Amino acid sequence: MNLTCNLYVDGEFEGSINSHNEVNIGKHGHIKGDVITKRLVVQGYVEGSINADKVEIKSDGRVSGTIESVELVIESKGIFEGNSVVKDIKPKQTPKKIEPVIKV
Repeated sequence: MNLTCNLYVDGEFEGSINSHNEVNIGKHGHIKGDVITKRLVVQGYVEGSINADKVEIKSDGRVSGTIESVELVIESKGIFEGNSVVKDIKPKQTPKKIEPVIKV
């Protein structure tokens, strides 16, 4: 499913979701598949791979799978089982070594 709008799921869905905006999984929602979105809010259950700028797992939420995100927020009692990969973090630049100048 490819979307340019927000999506709210409070039932069962199996397949891939690709949204340019926000995907919200309600308390009765169950997603089995991959989710690619800007922001994902999980109050239900997601099984699969997630790729998002921001993922929020609420207190009733559960995610089983891989999350690739810039920001991951897990509220108290929220459940995450799987792997998390931080994306888009630029490596810190190491300071250049300054060579002493010797004048003779």
